[in-house]
Amino acid sequence: MISNNQTETAKMQTTDIARVAHEINRAYCTALGDDSQPSWEEAPTWQRDSAIAGVEFHIINPHVGPEASHGNWMAQKLAEGWKYGPVKNPNIKEHPCLVPFDELPKEQQVKDHLFRGVVHALFPGA
Repeated sequence: MISNNQTETAKMQTTDIARVAHEINRAYCTALGDDSQPSWEEAPTWQRDSAIAGVEFHIINPHVGPEASHGNWMAQKLAEGWKYGPVKNPNIKEHPCLVPFDELPKEQQVKDHLFRGVVHALFPGA
């Protein structure tokens, strides 16, 4: 049985991993010329929660690939009322990456590879 203290430690680990994955994603976007990603501390709650959910998905499903990671992210966004739009706009919940993984530009697919890699590197057993 997992104690409350162990659960809190796991949550801290999950949040810490999500922070690292978010910052790597931000650095990658910046390298591509996209300066729109805020730091973890400045990111809105919905964005931090999305990263945490992505980490949890990979911890629970350690053998899935980046395609499944993207599918999970997309399902979450659609459930929250997001839809495809040519430009990311959180005010009207539109995002250009709300397409199947194989329809994403290669540089966007790399973000899913990076995210999965961070989780597997930082969480034992994932």
